[in-house]
Amino acid sequence: MPSNTDSAPVEGLRERKRRQTRERIANAAMTLFLERGFEATTVEDIAAAADVSKRSFFDYFPIKEDVVSAWQDDFGATLAAAVVARPANEPLARVVEEAMSSSIPASANPRAAAIDQLVRNTPALRARDQLKYGELEETLFAALAKRTKGQSAQLRARLLAMLAIGAVRIGTEDWHLRGSTDSAQVHTKMIFRILAAEACEFGRK
Repeated sequence: MPSNTDSAPVEGLRERKRRQTRERIANAAMTLFLERGFEATTVEDIAAAADVSKRSFFDYFPIKEDVVSAWQDDFGATLAAAVVARPANEPLARVVEEAMSSSIPASANPRAAAIDQLVRNTPALRARDQLKYGELEETLFAALAKRTKGQSAQLRARLLAMLAIGAVRIGTEDWHLRGSTDSAQVHTKMIFRILAAEACEFGRK
């Protein structure tokens, strides 16, 4: 039985319009970044391409770097919701695996490889990328922590969050560098299998 209600909250008109505007700004920005480069693209350029004011841009993205890492925020929200939806008595490791498996396809970006190349070639974006992965880890931990009681269980939840997000980060980098033909979901499952196998070694004497 799911740990929470089965029905997702209905998106209101205001929320839908804000989401659509945010997506329009992000899409316009990424198109310009990939065409011109990150540094050469201004906020004014993005606002004009998205047909919004400069002030509106900053309502959605406090700094220009946040546009590139927006997928991590979206993925974090999707992942946290997937954790909440898992059965109440399911082991935490299984919760993480299943939540990841369902969230990765939902957050897939068709321009992921080009975005990864942009991040790796732009120092400001590399630094922001690492920061956002840290925030993603905290998001996952907060969702897992709600399913646990006791200090030792909380520690386990934090370790699982660290390992899971680290696996996503390294798996994503490896997927792009290899030019893998596997889907991101399949590649991530492979990374988790390696992680599980190696974790077993720690308990052996």
